[in-house]
Amino acid sequence: MRRSNKDRMDQEPWAWRAGMAAYRLGINAFFGAGGLSWLRRKYRGIGIEERMGRFSDVPAGGVWVHAVSVGEVQSASAVIRRMREETARPILLSTVTTTGQDMARRLLDGRVDRMIYSPWDVGRYVRSALDAVRPAAYVAMETERWPEMLSQLKARRIPTFLANGRLSSESFARLRREAPFWRGVLSCFTRLLVRFEEDLENFSALGVPREKITVTGDCKVDALLDRLDGARKEVWSDLRRGSAPLFVAGSTHQGEEEAVISAFRIVRQRHPEARLVIVPRHPERALLVVAAALPYPDLKADLLSRLSDGWDIAVVDRIGILFDLYAAADAAFVGGSLVPKGGQNPIEPALFGITTAHGPSMTDFPDTKRMDALGVARCVHGPQELASVWTAALDPATREAVRQASRAYFDTLGGASARTWEVIREYVKDVKAQ
Repeated sequence: MRRSNKDRMDQEPWAWRAGMAAYRLGINAFFGAGGLSWLRRKYRGIGIEERMGRFSDVPAGGVWVHAVSVGEVQSASAVIRRMREETARPILLSTVTTTGQDMARRLLDGRVDRMIYSPWDVGRYVRSALDAVRPAAYVAMETERWPEMLSQLKARRIPTFLANGRLSSESFARLRREAPFWRGVLSCFTRLLVRFEEDLENFSALGVPREKITVTGDCKVDALLDRLDGARKEVWSDLRRGSAPLFVAGSTHQGEEEAVISAFRIVRQRHPEARLVIVPRHPERALLVVAAALPYPDLKADLLSRLSDGWDIAVVDRIGILFDLYAAADAAFVGGSLVPKGGQNPIEPALFGITTAHGPSMTDFPDTKRMDALGVARCVHGPQELASVWTAALDPATREAVRQASRAYFDTLGGASARTWEVIREYVKDVKAQ
């Protein structure tokens, strides 16, 4: 007789214990062999004390929300806004990256009691952090599943949640190779609140009991809707060359900029005054992206921070402005999709009712299939197709059709953050600090 997922998780403690022993051995070996020095250099000393679990002046007994970087902070912001309306408990937000903290300050100023850096997943650091914070609940965003942190939270009987959880087919395939261990890791969550049915199916296939999983929708939609009224389209109006079109390629990865530039050159055959803004996923690559345009004497490319007259391509070398750039664009391309990275969020540009192109690798955003079917987004496989989609996007009839399709799509979304908080609230309500 086939065992249920719950039975499998209950009957494999040996795999969990053995896996945790190996994990702890490996991570302690890394830190003992110079890993700490390397991490100090990587983070340039920023937040090192907190990363080692040494917190001071943190309010205890609150809700600890962990969001690794910019994208996860955006998802967390919508949940925290709802949380702030209904609880007097302190709210802490931890990130791993400094860019995540910068985004948190923009979106959540005054809504969290303290922003901290998350401790590295080493036993002594995690123990120290939990002793200081003594959270009433811990909420990890999207893909965060650190074994040591989750193990200690479970041991302390602190309700722990995965919010806006996602598990792509690629990630599922990787985790499945060590399924007994990862079943143990995921069992530490009190509840898994996931975006789509596809995420539920992947977590369930990995062995998580279905009764632990709830589909709540994509919190990032709520976060973007919260920001929509504040989008500053006019800030970037001067990027246009007169009335000529403006295209934005957002969150691009290495290997995609060349395709985007090639597509732009094709479009310019019909719209010679058009301009392109490229926003690399990692802004430190900005100069390399500028260099990608050097082989083309008909194009003048430079960094956004130092643009001079007569430019054709601007490469963004800062964070936090992509949303506003999409608001100013005639059409967009979403990166991480022409290369096998799983894609970036197509909802951001689509929210403004503009044609949103993406490549075939969109496994991190499975609802893109529905966006394509409704005419909100378009899948392209190379420069020629991207150029055709961008050119068609300038037709008034196409523009209006995309705008209407986008409105119809977003009418079906929203409310994920409220549904997420509704589940968490039931556990937090009567929970006292440990």
